[in-house]
Amino acid sequence: MTVFRIVLSALALAGLAACGGPAADLGALGEPEVTRRVQEAPPGAPPGTCWGKHVSPAVIETVTEQVLLQPAEVHADGTVTKPAIYKTETVQKIVRERKETWFETPCDRDLTPDFLASLQRALAVRGLYKGPVTGQMDARTRAAVRRYQKPQGLDSGILSLAAARRLGLAVVDLENG
Repeated sequence: MTVFRIVLSALALAGLAACGGPAADLGALGEPEVTRRVQEAPPGAPPGTCWGKHVSPAVIETVTEQVLLQPAEVHADGTVTKPAIYKTETVQKIVRERKETWFETPCDRDLTPDFLASLQRALAVRGLYKGPVTGQMDARTRAAVRRYQKPQGLDSGILSLAAARRLGLAVVDLENG
């Protein structure tokens, strides 16, 4: 039954593509439904600003090593009288520490349907958003935001204020840089 549903879904998507329907954005399928905008702000944040937090988990590697406990005993002629004794040790090492990245975001009051529709259009023009302009922050929009921000060093589907400014959607404060 499951294989039948998969085949049926694939045929339906192929049919939509052939009919000129909206292109499937497969990258959006893995995007989480809930954004990680936070209510708190980092220390020293100006009052009234809104923030997002991206957490990169620690990368831990398991390493197995052979540790020499006793070297081999070898005669002058090269004959081994006692082989070396080794012990296998398995240890976990942190390759990269956990990292929290705070970034300023547009506040909820700014994320109107008109703003989000403009965001979708701006991302579509850049070839990053494929879908209808809905004015909703859905999985497709978050995936497109992630694709836009990732080359700038922020791998998040939460729109940063800096990205909104680069897209021409937010006011740039010329007095403070």
